[in-house]
Amino acid sequence: MKSAQTPLHKVQGMGASHSGTGHFWRERVTAVALIPLSLWFAYAMLGLAGASEPAILNFLSLPWNALLMATFAAISAYHMGLGIQVVIDDYVHAAGTKILLLLLVRAVVIALIGTCVFALIRIAS
Repeated sequence: MKSAQTPLHKVQGMGASHSGTGHFWRERVTAVALIPLSLWFAYAMLGLAGASEPAILNFLSLPWNALLMATFAAISAYHMGLGIQVVIDDYVHAAGTKILLLLLVRAVVIALIGTCVFALIRIAS
């Protein structure tokens, strides 16, 4: 059976959505990156269970902990945005609504990452 794809699309690796496999790989890479970060986060939160606010702030003021927490928050938010994008792509069919929702998700993810990193910088300094 002959493929309906043009030779250019075969070379670029683009499927029916014309976006290639980039989104698929970003989801997988962020998921794999979240495995050790989630283990560290669970270990840190269990260690801080019942701790006072100054103890938690002291924990987050250490550079290594602040960096890991910022990385965990940023990758989690980005991974969440990728997942919500798939849901919007699959279930929202009106073009205008889809674009509006995708822009809103992207804005929320950027704001969430910015807020988390800003808060951690304020705590660490």
